Amino acid sequence: MNRFTGSIATCVALIGLVLFPAVVAAQTVTIEGLITGRSGDSLVIQTKDNLTMVVGLTDSTDVGQVQGVFKARHKEMSMAALIPGLAVKVEGAYDDHQQLVAKTVRFKGDDLERAKAIEAGMHQTNQQVQQNQEELEKQNAALKAQREALQKQQEQVAANKAAIDAAVARFGQLDDYYIMDEVTVYFGNGKVSVDPQYAPQLVALAEKAKNVQGYMIEVKGYASVTGSAATNQQLSEERADSVANILLQQGHVPLTRMLAPGAMGESEQVGNAKTAEGQAENRRVVVRVLQNKAISGV
Repeated sequence: MNRFTGSIATCVALIGLVLFPAVVAAQTVTIEGLITGRSGDSLVIQTKDNLTMVVGLTDSTDVGQVQGVFKARHKEMSMAALIPGLAVKVEGAYDDHQQLVAKTVRFKGDDLERAKAIEAGMHQTNQQVQQNQEELEKQNAALKAQREALQKQQEQVAANKAAIDAAVARFGQLDDYYIMDEVTVYFGNGKVSVDPQYAPQLVALAEKAKNVQGYMIEVKGYASVTGSAATNQQLSEERADSVANILLQQGHVPLTRMLAPGAMGESEQVGNAKTAEGQAENRRVVVRVLQNKAISGV
């Protein structure tokens, strides 16, 4: 072989090496499998060998449903038919980026119907999952509201207990006093207005108190355990205020002779809370005329 002939052979070999990948890329590839995902112009296919492949679609991809006894004919179909769950046969070639691009996609009519049924079932399942999620979110929101309400109630109960404890401590300091007179005013369930029948008794007590040297008038309101503790605390306070107003306005008791009305809430139940009669005994305001033991000289 002379030098010229050897150069030609070398050139031919180099050209062959350059063109070989292109020839390989242009070779037709056939795969069969199940569509497991679809995103725009890409299909995700799980092959019969249990491999996952991404197949590209183009405007020229021929999509069809095979027909006939020998499956030799096909019905042209839209790419919209390529849905997850559909068994397909893809023929194509690899592009420059080594991605398989489909030239034809074929499938059977029965497989399409089966895939549509699966998709419909998945849609219903997804809807049910969404409904369940929404219901769960509603329940969580309701539970959160209940926890917040319970926390507020607990805070209110704590505040009521603190108020009662303070009142008990304040009135506990009255051990140095004698009880010179006393009137108990009863209230209907949920009521805070004083029954007119008690006004004369309160006025009479105020008049008698004026004859007691260095007297003080104590007013303590109570409630039964019916209802919430917060409501009962408020009721006891308003009942005590109603009685105190009668003593001030009708009995003309000077403010300097009145101890601040005490709201005792559900504390110091004197009647059986399980009976209507006992509950009625607990809905009360107790008014007392007090005299300091040091002043009495006894």
